[in-house]
Amino acid sequence: MTSYGGQPDARSGSRTNGLAIAGLVCGIVGFFFLNVILGPLAIIFGMVATRQSGAKGGRGMARAGAILGIVDLVIFAILMIVAANNGGFHWYVGS
Repeated sequence: MTSYGGQPDARSGSRTNGLAIAGLVCGIVGFFFLNVILGPLAIIFGMVATRQSGAKGGRGMARAGAILGIVDLVIFAILMIVAANNGGFHWYVGS
């Protein structure tokens, strides 16, 4: 069904779960910034969206967000181990 102006009706198409999108975005951005915060958020959003989707389609984006959240936390753990083995981070000012 088309509405005025020839645009398709928004109710007729499939809708993507907003939590799945949020989990995927948090997982991707977590690679670069604040992975200790965005990683758990991506896992939570992804798992909730997976449960909400049930047997319907669209579970792939939710699962990808949860997996990326786990990868974000693994990256954070690796960075902390490397920092601990190198004596931590130091800011050198001057010569």
